[in-house]
Amino acid sequence: MDQKSSSLGRFGSKTILYLILMVFVFIFGFPFYYMFVLSTVPGTEVYRNPPHIFFKSSFFTNIRALFDDIPFAINFFNSFGIATLATVTVIFFCTMGGFALAKYDFKWKKPIFVLMLSTMAIPPFLNIIPFFKMMIFFQWYGTWLPLIVPGMANAFGIILMTQFMQSSIPDALMDAARIDGLTEFGILTRIAFPLSRSGIAVLGIMTFINSWNNFLGALVMLPNIQSTTLPVALSKLFMQMDGDRGGLMAGTVLAVVPLIFVFIAFNKQIISGLAAGSVKG
Repeated sequence: MDQKSSSLGRFGSKTILYLILMVFVFIFGFPFYYMFVLSTVPGTEVYRNPPHIFFKSSFFTNIRALFDDIPFAINFFNSFGIATLATVTVIFFCTMGGFALAKYDFKWKKPIFVLMLSTMAIPPFLNIIPFFKMMIFFQWYGTWLPLIVPGMANAFGIILMTQFMQSSIPDALMDAARIDGLTEFGILTRIAFPLSRSGIAVLGIMTFINSWNNFLGALVMLPNIQSTTLPVALSKLFMQMDGDRGGLMAGTVLAVVPLIFVFIAFNKQIISGLAAGSVKG
């Protein structure tokens, strides 16, 4: 009888837990579902009351309106190109910096780490004016460079890879590689990079998403509608009084879809990277 009651108790606990999780899934998932629904609704009915909660048949009409209102293909290419280049360069330089801080002893190592850590406490918008003046001086204004080069060796990425590589790369393996004649750069590329795939995946996905969603940087540095990215282009479409709201929602969906694909493609690496980080030490 006690065993039966304990089994019923566990079943009841799991049922309550699953119900709570389902409620949270609905709360966080419904806005995404509603966004997809609005992308299929005619532009004149986006603000209808009561709202549409089921899919309609105007998605391709909204797509045509979107391409008529803004150069969506060019904006999409700009966003994808900037996010891809930013991700590749951040992975390379932050992994290199994290490897140096994690596996080498040198003068001022700890102060450098503390200094980088302290810079993360500074709100990014505080340096927007000096940053803008620097980009004007370098003649980078209106190009992709301000959205790629300054963040190639950012503090967050270096600190993340430092913490990950401290325990993921055995010192004995590096010593054995040196005995075999492998250079330090060879150790980085042939040992550190392969053994840090999980951490690199987490850093790469976070960098890609942050770069894709970078609104302020693109708004300041790429003011031309032909050269700017999707977030800025869609915001300008939203500000247009005569802009098609159905097209706006269709553009929002198309802007979110690449992020969903990236997450689905690399979700195993994300989970393994987070699991590896959770058992360190």
